[in-house]
Amino acid sequence: MDIIKEKINEIVEKIKNDKDIAAKFQKDPITTVEGLIGIDLPNDQIEKIVEGIKAKIALDKIDVDKVADVLGGLFGKK
Repeated sequence: MDIIKEKINEIVEKIKNDKDIAAKFQKDPITTVEGLIGIDLPNDQIEKIVEGIKAKIALDKIDVDKVADVLGGLFGKK
């Protein structure tokens, strides 16, 4: 299970740091993930990884938004 988490974190970083990969992921997440991991797995297995990636990206975004709100509140700006 740790290997899957590591791969998800690795892919999330690639998506966040490369606009081309991010665009490809939005259009066709399954093919993009298969290309990034270099393995052609059954779609149902890749879909689980895609779900994990999307959840991680959403969680990271929420954390950033939350921090921005807190900092804005500290400086009287919301």
